[in-house]
Amino acid sequence: MSNALPPLHEGHAPITLQQLFREALYAFEEWDTEVTEPIVTFDGRIFPVSVVFEAMRECTDIVPNNIVSAVTERLTKPWAGEGPLDTMTFSTAARVMGVLVRKRLLAVSNGVDVVAVAVKGQATEKSDR
Repeated sequence: MSNALPPLHEGHAPITLQQLFREALYAFEEWDTEVTEPIVTFDGRIFPVSVVFEAMRECTDIVPNNIVSAVTERLTKPWAGEGPLDTMTFSTAARVMGVLVRKRLLAVSNGVDVVAVAVKGQATEKSDR
């Protein structure tokens, strides 16, 4: 699915992918208690936010300050990079957000393997027919 997103070019993301990252971050911010992770659309296709964050894991572009703030306010420990905060890369932000998505999925599912439960439910439903 991630191959439908624009590729990085020598570590640099096209502006459309940077904008999609921002949309994914906003969708994460609005994520309440649903079990499924938020989605964003790109080029008429739907992507979970984790796919967008994964696509940016190798991006060496510098994150704008407003995105740095949105990422660092979610950290439980203070951000300590190699330099000032304004030099956070999309790679770092994407890795942080990827971890936060996984933690949230675990929290909202209470450690229950949602996919396994759904498959088991479908199997039970079929056997009842």
